[in-house]
Amino acid sequence: MYFYFNYHKFGFFKITFMHLKVGDQAPSFTLFDTEKQAVTLENHNNSNVLLLFFPLAFTGVCTEELCKMRDDKAFYSSVDAQIIAVSVDSLFVLEKFKAEQNYNFPMLSDFNKEVSRSYGALYDDFVLGMKGVSKRSAFVIDKSGIIQYAEVLESAGDMPNFDAINEVLKRLN
Repeated sequence: MYFYFNYHKFGFFKITFMHLKVGDQAPSFTLFDTEKQAVTLENHNNSNVLLLFFPLAFTGVCTEELCKMRDDKAFYSSVDAQIIAVSVDSLFVLEKFKAEQNYNFPMLSDFNKEVSRSYGALYDDFVLGMKGVSKRSAFVIDKSGIIQYAEVLESAGDMPNFDAINEVLKRLN
């Protein structure tokens, strides 16, 4: 998400939020994975990245989505793509979720919500009064750090368009 500052005649600034789109430079980040290791986007400069934001561990649609990624890992490896999953859950919750589901890709905690916010993938208000939960989103980032696919879903019950994502990844390979 980009911030544009517009000067008003009274000396105040207005902040306008712009969503990321294809062709934008992907915002850099450093988050911790379930092994408590710092992971940066730049760690993956030698491969394309499928960056997935998901609302909450141990929920039905999130489990279904990430199990699909786990089960399709061979395809993503064949197109030189690293899957990275991000949520606002703590490292400890993600560690348990990863172990129970045998996920075979990094899961990162955005507990402070900074990365989800920078990608335009954060609900202000979610269900049951929860605030600051990641929106289900998918970004394909090429080896140069440029966004080649961007999808931020408003409904947590919807899945990203994996057919379109996979076509983009094939094209990049």
